[in-house]
Amino acid sequence: MATVAIPAWNANGVLPPINSTAPTSADRSPYPVSLSDFAFRFGTSPQRRKILDGFLKYRQLLHSAGLTVGFQWLDGSFLEDVETTQTRDPNDLDVVTFFSIPIGVNQQQLQAAAPTLTNRALLKANYFVDAFLVSLGSRPAILVEQSAYWYGVWSHRRDDTWKGFLQIDLDPTDDALAALNLRAGGTP
Repeated sequence: MATVAIPAWNANGVLPPINSTAPTSADRSPYPVSLSDFAFRFGTSPQRRKILDGFLKYRQLLHSAGLTVGFQWLDGSFLEDVETTQTRDPNDLDVVTFFSIPIGVNQQQLQAAAPTLTNRALLKANYFVDAFLVSLGSRPAILVEQSAYWYGVWSHRRDDTWKGFLQIDLDPTDDALAALNLRAGGTP
């Protein structure tokens, strides 16, 4: 996956949903970025590093279940400048993982082997992620429906402000560098 630089927050304290100088270009949300760039850019405070550390541990949980092919959409107040606009820290990171089931495994086997992956309350408490899963092996109509749903929900805030979000590869190759970038800002 080719990546781009993470755009700066706009005047509303959110990532821009599109490139305003080329609004019909492919340069738009979800922006494909590297995990290490993501950790470096958003690991700017102890609370943010704590959330990022939890997210990296969540990725380890996914990888240990065999989920290494796919991508993740990242969103929520974690991607916003809430420290300035709302004078608070973010609480968690919103994540939708679009994944391919490993060859020779079906969804029931995956669920039995890794039941934690669908326990949203536990994931939020232990990893600081509000996490959802979407199988790339779903019937095309379901996959399109889920993609449209998440894009629609995440492309604006509740106050109707349009905003962008990020996409990172699920492959674990960049996880070690992301952890180093996270540690560069201090320990959570």
